[in-house]
Amino acid sequence: MLKSFNLILCLVVMLFSPLLQAASYKTVEWKDLIPADAPQQTLNGTVTHDQISPDFKSPTLAPVVDSLDKQKIRLAGFAVPLEGDENGITEFLLVPYMGACIHVPPPPSNQIVYVKGGEKLPVDMIYDAFWITGTIKVGTVSSELAEAGYSLTADGFEVYEY
Repeated sequence: MLKSFNLILCLVVMLFSPLLQAASYKTVEWKDLIPADAPQQTLNGTVTHDQISPDFKSPTLAPVVDSLDKQKIRLAGFAVPLEGDENGITEFLLVPYMGACIHVPPPPSNQIVYVKGGEKLPVDMIYDAFWITGTIKVGTVSSELAEAGYSLTADGFEVYEY
């Protein structure tokens, strides 16, 4: 009787452990990455695409939320690949909308998260929105495309369901 109870208990734990793991991440929205008292970000008023050079980087870094440092979070967004091959993307910028950083200017640095680690993101997912889970770190990371105000050590990802 005790053996069958232990077996049932193990099965229940195995079935619900992904749900428990997902619950350990704090779901964060992009607006949560901007301090409440931060001034609104603009780039010299209205700027058209042809007025900005392709190598444009924000001259100032946007303010970040220091209290997010080292928290386990879950954030939805789009990938802008930085490193990888045909087998998957290993390093990317997570951005709030498709095409950010590819079309200039990039979003403010507090709306860009540099992501590395975890399993490879399939190459065909760069056009899809997805949830990424991991530990966020506050601090600037520079890439050839943009300045990120945060970095994230990825634990995993899943397709974002609309």
